[in-house]
Amino acid sequence: MTLLYENKPESIIKIEGPYSDFAIEYLSLLLQGKRQLASTMILDAIKKGTDVKDVYLHVFQPSQLEVGRLWQSNQISVAQEHYCTASTQMIMSQLFPYVIRQEKNGLHLLAICVGGELHEIGMRMVADFFEMDGWDTYYIGANTPNQTIVETLQTTEFDLIAISATMTYNISLVIELIKKIRSLEQEKKIKILVGGRPFNIASNLWRKVGADATAKNALEAIETANMLVNKTF
Repeated sequence: MTLLYENKPESIIKIEGPYSDFAIEYLSLLLQGKRQLASTMILDAIKKGTDVKDVYLHVFQPSQLEVGRLWQSNQISVAQEHYCTASTQMIMSQLFPYVIRQEKNGLHLLAICVGGELHEIGMRMVADFFEMDGWDTYYIGANTPNQTIVETLQTTEFDLIAISATMTYNISLVIELIKKIRSLEQEKKIKILVGGRPFNIASNLWRKVGADATAKNALEAIETANMLVNKTF
């Protein structure tokens, strides 16, 4: 197969990383507009025993980050970026039967992207990891107004709220939302986990916005969440 995508030293997909060849081929297919072939490749790998979590962490995540880098450096168009993201979201939906677990642990997650935040694929990955860990998840997509989130909290009980912000200018909305959540009498003890690019760059930002913790990826989010709800954090 001729790869459209050329893995270079500055690439986020590291040559020595796990599943790097898989990720490179996957991204190349998407950049060629071959979504169906990319989907078939992923589904075949899952059916042959590849762990869904490995696909999320080592194929989807680095590919999406690399798409963002390529777009920011003007190596691909916004149309290509949107196509790659939409394709990965579609393929993730095809994996749902492998994500959902019949055995539940009794814990409930509210997964949200603040108002104005249009980048939701990272939070979708996080929510799927929680499902695979046995949580019941209430996933709300991109650009959710703070008032809608507060109303949801007043009608449904959750053990943890995961909040995502990819763009720095949305941090003010995260601060505002957390203040609103903390002001609710029934939510004072609920744990709040934040994530996204600004929190990965500024290691103590999660403290400044009033959260209980942060996580750099979906696997770390699960580990941190379980410590938070079990009061070992």
